[in-house]
Amino acid sequence: MPRSVNAVAARARRKKTMKLAKGYFGRRKNVWTVAKNAVEKGLVYAYEGRKQKKRNFRALWIQRINAGAREHGMSYSQFMGKLNAKGLELNRKVLADLAMNHPEAFKAVVDAVK
Repeated sequence: MPRSVNAVAARARRKKTMKLAKGYFGRRKNVWTVAKNAVEKGLVYAYEGRKQKKRNFRALWIQRINAGAREHGMSYSQFMGKLNAKGLELNRKVLADLAMNHPEAFKAVVDAVK
């Protein structure tokens, strides 16, 4: 009896990976084994990047809030401590936006916690 291989599914799977490798440089774009490794590594980086994006934005927001708070004679930790003590529930994303784009509104928040 002849050997049964599911060539159709295997070819489709390779085509899917090769499509993901489109735009890569050199053999990474057209040699199956090289492209497979490059795509797998790329997907790992993409997964990690989605986690890092959240960290990076939080760090950016903290820097912006700190800069805004220091203009009004307060450090970031003092500002956030007083904000929580007063029960004002504004997240860092909103506070950073106020500090950057609406300084008068941010000043009102700082005055409210002082």
